[in-house]
Amino acid sequence: MSSVPKRWIKAIAHGFFLLAALPAAALAGFGRWEMAYSVFAHLFALAPGVPGDYLRIAFYKLTLAECFLSSRIEFGSFFAHPQARVGAHVYIGSYCILGNTVIGERTQIASGVQILSGRHQHIRDEAGRISGAEDGVFIPVTIGNDCWIGAAAIVMADVGEGSTVGAGSVVSRAIPRGAVAVGSPAKVIGSGAGVN
Repeated sequence: MSSVPKRWIKAIAHGFFLLAALPAAALAGFGRWEMAYSVFAHLFALAPGVPGDYLRIAFYKLTLAECFLSSRIEFGSFFAHPQARVGAHVYIGSYCILGNTVIGERTQIASGVQILSGRHQHIRDEAGRISGAEDGVFIPVTIGNDCWIGAAAIVMADVGEGSTVGAGSVVSRAIPRGAVAVGSPAKVIGSGAGVN
């Protein structure tokens, strides 16, 4: 099959799923009504197979602050906050939970990754009682272009462009551009090849 018909088939599929996701996006106020947004984000996370991938990306195209149809979001993954931004040609594996994040172009995120909305989502009062999320501080966590985030990593701080975060790592401090970081907490152990 030549690339032109394949491109047309993908464009038609994206159009169909944009129409299919439109009622849910409208009921969620196109991302403005977070309670309704959350219901549909969870629901669409469970749509199976390739149709589910198309449905998820269509819903997020209509509800996130920014999202490109060229990206792919696998089964079980969802964005907890509609303020998130997803660049072009991003891949997000299965069972990822993504907070208030900005994900750069061509970044690859393996399965089971959590990207939190910063490190201070829950705070303690003078008596040591922990607050609910409504009292916490939510900040966007930025993952640069061309990053690789390994399976089951937990990311609470920015990851610079072209960086690699090893599987199971916990990023609690910013990772510089072009770094390879592993461990808990993640420490830089080298630099990635091909980063300008």
